[in-house]
Amino acid sequence: MSGATIEKGGAQAPLDASSGADFSEVRDWITLLKPRVMTLVVFTGIVGLLVAPAPIHPVLGVAAILCIAVAAGAAGAINMWYDRDIDALMRRTARRPIPSGRIAPNAALGYGLTLSFASVAVMGLATNWVAAGWLAFSIFFYVVIYTMWLKRRTPQNIVIGGAAGAFPPVIGWAAATGDVSLVPLILFAIVFMWTPPHFWALSLWAHGDYARAKVPMLPVTHGARETRRQVLLYTIALIPVTLAPWFVGFSGLAYAAAAAILGAVFLWHAVRVVREAQDEAGRSLLNDAAARATFKYSLYYLFALFAALAVDRLWIA
Repeated sequence: MSGATIEKGGAQAPLDASSGADFSEVRDWITLLKPRVMTLVVFTGIVGLLVAPAPIHPVLGVAAILCIAVAAGAAGAINMWYDRDIDALMRRTARRPIPSGRIAPNAALGYGLTLSFASVAVMGLATNWVAAGWLAFSIFFYVVIYTMWLKRRTPQNIVIGGAAGAFPPVIGWAAATGDVSLVPLILFAIVFMWTPPHFWALSLWAHGDYARAKVPMLPVTHGARETRRQVLLYTIALIPVTLAPWFVGFSGLAYAAAAAILGAVFLWHAVRVVREAQDEAGRSLLNDAAARATFKYSLYYLFALFAALAVDRLWIA
C-alpha cells in the first residue's frame, strides 16, 4: 500500500517499493526468453555436446551452452513480439509482458535481435563457425519459418516447425567437433518426431485458445478425434527412431533398454488419449485428463531419454 510506513530510529519512514518494482520488471524481461521452454532445449544441447567424440575445454563448453540458451531465449522474445496480437486473445498467454502492456513491442524486438546476434557471434568466436551457423539457422527457422510463415497458415505448423526445437543437440555436437555427422542428425530426428505428440497433447486441452486466436492447430482444423489419432501415430513412429543410436552402434544396450521402456510408457499414454471417453466430435468428457497426463509425461520422457544416452556413452560404454 502506498501509505505504508516502518519504524526507523523512532521516526516513521515510508516503505520503499522500488526494489519490488525493479524485480518485477526484470522478471518480465526474463519471461520474454520463455525460460521453461528453454530448459529442455538447453538440456538436449548439453547432451549433444557431451556425447560428441571430440573433447571440448570446459570453459568453452559452458560458453557454447550459454549461447544455445541465449539464442533460444532470443528467438522466444522475437516470437512474443510477432505473436503479441494472438497472445492477447488466448488465456494462456494474455498476461505475457507484451500483450499486457508491461514491455513495449519495439523494446522486445530490439532485445531479441541483440541477443540473437550476440549469441551467434560469441558461439563462433568461442567454438567454431559451423556451430555458429547452425545456431543462426535455428533462430531463423523458429522466427521466420515457424512463427511468421507456418504457425498461422497450416495445421502442419508444429510438424515442420518442430525442427526449430530439434537443432540444439546438433549445435552442441558441432560446437565440440566442428562438423555434423549421422549421430547428431539422429538426435535431431528424435526431437523432431517427439514434438508433434508432445504439442498436440497440449493443443487438445488448449484448443479453445487457438480457436479464439484463429491459429490453425490440428484440433481446430481437423477436430479432436483426428488429433488423438495423430498423437498415437507419431508416438508409434517415434519409438524406432529413439532406438537408432543403438542400431548404428553409437550407444549400448543400457540406452536401448531405457529407450524401449520409456517409449512403451509413452505409447501407453497415447493409447489412453485415443481411448479417453469422448463425445461424438472426439472432445473429452473427462476434461482432457489423458491429454494433460501425456503432455506432462512427454516432458519427462525427452529429458530421461537424453539423460540415458549421456549415461550410456559417458559411464557405461
